[in-house]
Amino acid sequence: MLALLSLAGVCTRLCLLLQAPLYLGYAVAARDFLSFQWDNLLIECLVLAACLPRRQVAPVRHALLRLLLFKLYFESGIAKAQSVLGDWLDGSAMSFYYETAPLPTWPAWFLHQLPESWHRLESFGALGLETVAALLILGPRRARLAALVAFTGFQILNFATASYGFFVPLALALHVFLLDERDALKMTAWLRSIWPSRIAAPAMLLWRAVRRAARRAVPRPRLQALSPAWQRRASRGVFVLGSLWLAVSLVTAVAHFAPPGRLADSAANAVRPVSAFRVANAYHLFGHITRERIEPELQSFDGATWQPHFLRYKPGDVQVAPPFVAPHQPRVDFLLWFHGLDFERGLPRYAVRLLERVCTAPDEVQPLFAAALPRTPAAVRIVYWQYHFATPEERRATGAWWRRSKVAATTPLDCATLLRGP
Repeated sequence: MLALLSLAGVCTRLCLLLQAPLYLGYAVAARDFLSFQWDNLLIECLVLAACLPRRQVAPVRHALLRLLLFKLYFESGIAKAQSVLGDWLDGSAMSFYYETAPLPTWPAWFLHQLPESWHRLESFGALGLETVAALLILGPRRARLAALVAFTGFQILNFATASYGFFVPLALALHVFLLDERDALKMTAWLRSIWPSRIAAPAMLLWRAVRRAARRAVPRPRLQALSPAWQRRASRGVFVLGSLWLAVSLVTAVAHFAPPGRLADSAANAVRPVSAFRVANAYHLFGHITRERIEPELQSFDGATWQPHFLRYKPGDVQVAPPFVAPHQPRVDFLLWFHGLDFERGLPRYAVRLLERVCTAPDEVQPLFAAALPRTPAAVRIVYWQYHFATPEERRATGAWWRRSKVAATTPLDCATLLRGP
C-alpha cells in the first residue's frame, strides 16, 4: 500500500520512510530467506530516498545517493581484489561464473562457450570497472555520464545471464542520480520521442487517473511552505544525518575489508549497535566465484524406485533451459544453491523442514515444484549432483543444456515415522 501511494505521489517521503522499518521487520522475521545483500540495499535506499525533495534541486541529497552507488560498486571491487581464490586477479573468475551462478539464464550457456581469453578480459574488465571506473561516480558531469554508460551495460549483462531478484532494477534506479537536471530533461524528452504515441497517450491518461484516485482516497495534507529559516534548518538536519550515515558506512567498510586485527575488530565493535538496522551496509557482490556447481535434488521413494522432484527455477532436468526469473527471486531455489556449496556440513533447518513437508503436507510446498508431488511417499531424501554446462557437441547431439554426475545422498527420511509423530 505504501509503495503504491508513494508511486502515486501521495505523501511520498513519509511512505518511503515507513516502508524501511516494515521491510526490515519482514527481513528479520524471514531470517535466511531475506538475508541477501540487495535486501539490505533496499532498506538503505528507502531511508536515503525519504530525504529527497520532489520539487527542488537538491545537490547534497542527490550526492548521498551517488555515494551509495559508489559504495555498492567500489566495495564489491575491493572484495574481488581480496578474493581468497585470487580468481579476479588471475583472470579466471569469469571462466566459471556463467556455469556456477546461483540461477543462470539460457544466454549464460552461450557466453560460457566463449574462448578463455575472452573470459580473462571479462574478469579484468569487471575488476577494473568496479575499482577504477567507480571513481567516475564521484566526478564531474561528463565523468558521471561515462560511469552511467559503463555500469548500465554491466547491469544489463548481469540481468541477461543470471537472476538476482530485484537487485539489477534497484541498481539501475540508483544510476538515475548520475544525471544532473538537464540530462534528466533530455532523457525524458528522448523517451517520449521513441515511445509510440498510441501506447504513451492511453498509459499517461491511466496514470493520471490513478494518481487522482489515490489523492482523493488519501488527501494531501495542506502544509504551509517552510520559511527560508526552516528550510536552512532542514538542510542542516539532512547534512548532519548524511554525515552520520557516511561515517557509519566508512567504519562498516573498515570492519569488513581491513586486514584481520585490532583495527577491524574495533570497527566491528563500533558499528555493532547500529548494524541490526541495516541502514549503512557493506557490499561484496561476487567477491569470489565458486568453481563447482553442486545441486541438491529432492527425491521420494514409492516403495520400488526413487523419483526426482525438480524445483521450478533452479537447474534440475538437464533438458530444460535455464529460465529468466528476475525480478522475482525464488528464495528456496536460491538458498539451496548455497547449501550445495557446503553440503558436507549437513542439512540446514529449512531443507529439513522442506523434506518433512513433502512427507506430511505436500500441498503446502507444491508451488515450489515443477510437477505434482506424490500424496503418500514412503521416504524422502536429497541427492547431490555436480552440474556442468553441456558442450556444443553434446547439445547438438542430445538437446541437453547440462550434464551431471551424482556426488552424494542424504540418509532417507522415513515418512511413516513423521506421520506417527513423537
